[in-house]
Amino acid sequence: MTISVLGIDLGKNSCSVVGLNEAGAVVVRRRMRREGVIAFAAKQPACVVAMEACCGAHHMGRILAEQGHTVRLMSPEYVRPYVKAQKNDDRDAEAIAEAATRPTMRFVELKSEEQLDMQTLHRVRDRLICDRTSLMNQMRSLLLERGHIIPQGRAKLREHLARLLDLEGSPLTPRIRELLLDMRQRCEALNKRIADLDAEFVEAARADERTQRLLTIPGIGALNATALVAAVGDARTFNRGRDLTAWLGLVPRQATTGGKPRLLGITKRGSRYLRKNLIQGARASLPALSKSQTRLGAWLRALAARAHHNAVVVALAGKIARIAWALLRHERRYEATPLAA
Repeated sequence: MTISVLGIDLGKNSCSVVGLNEAGAVVVRRRMRREGVIAFAAKQPACVVAMEACCGAHHMGRILAEQGHTVRLMSPEYVRPYVKAQKNDDRDAEAIAEAATRPTMRFVELKSEEQLDMQTLHRVRDRLICDRTSLMNQMRSLLLERGHIIPQGRAKLREHLARLLDLEGSPLTPRIRELLLDMRQRCEALNKRIADLDAEFVEAARADERTQRLLTIPGIGALNATALVAAVGDARTFNRGRDLTAWLGLVPRQATTGGKPRLLGITKRGSRYLRKNLIQGARASLPALSKSQTRLGAWLRALAARAHHNAVVVALAGKIARIAWALLRHERRYEATPLAA
C-alpha cells in the first residue's frame, strides 16, 4: 500500500483521512483524532498531504511539513465541486485528496507562527473596536431617549458626556448617571487597549524590512502594512499584482455570457478586514494624491472626471494593493513617478 496523496478533512475532535495511490484509487479510508493523524502520517513515506485552509490547518500543516510531507492547503470553495453524491466527512476527505491532484488548482501558502500571531492581534483589535462602537451606540441611544442628541464622532460624545456627567446639576437621574459613568469607564478602558495594540503594530512595522517598504506607499500605515505582510507572506504566491487584487475582492464581478462582457461591482471576496482597511487608507490619501503632479495623480484626476467618488476610492485601493505586491515581490521601495515635462 503506497499512498501518493493523503486527504484530511479536519474536525474539532476527529478527522477523516483518505489515501490515494498513484492511479488515484482509494487505498486508505479511516477516522481518527488529530493526534492519530500526526502519528499515522509519521509512519508514511513522504507524500502530498492535502487539507482545506480552515481553523487549525496551518498548525497541522507545519507539523506534517516537518515530517517531510508536501502540504497543500486549498480554499473550501475549490474543493466543493469534487464532492461525490451525498456529503459526509469521508466524501469530503476524498474530494480534498482528488482536488489536490488537479494541475490548475490554487493552493494557500502555509503560514508561519509569526504570521498567525500578527493576524490574531489584528482580529483582537477589530473585535475591540466593534465592542467600543457597540458601547458608544448604546450610550447615544440612552441619551437620545432622554432628549440629548449627540453628533457623530467619539470626540463629540466625550464632550457631551463630560458636560452631562461631570458637572453639578446634571439633568439625568442618579441611576442613569451612574450607569453612564460605568459605561464611559469601560469605553476608556477599550480605548487604552486599542491604543496599546496600535503601538505594538508600529513597533512591529519598524522591525520588519517588508513592512518598511510598504510604509513608503501613500495610504499604507502600520496597520495596513502589518496586516498585508501577515496575510500575504511570500508575494511569489501571486503571479502578478492583479491576482492579489482579485484575492482581496477589489476587482469587478463578471457576468459574461455569449461573448458579451458585463462588469458589475467589486467581488468582495477574500478578507473583509484587509479590503476595508485598504479602502479606508485610499479614502484618506485620495485628496493629496489627486493634487500631486505625478502619474498616479494624473490617473486619479482623469478617473474622477468620469467616475463616482466611491468608485475612484476603490480603484485607488486596488492600485495600492498592486503596488504593495510589486514592492514585496521585487524588494523595492515606492518612488512616485513625476509627470513628463
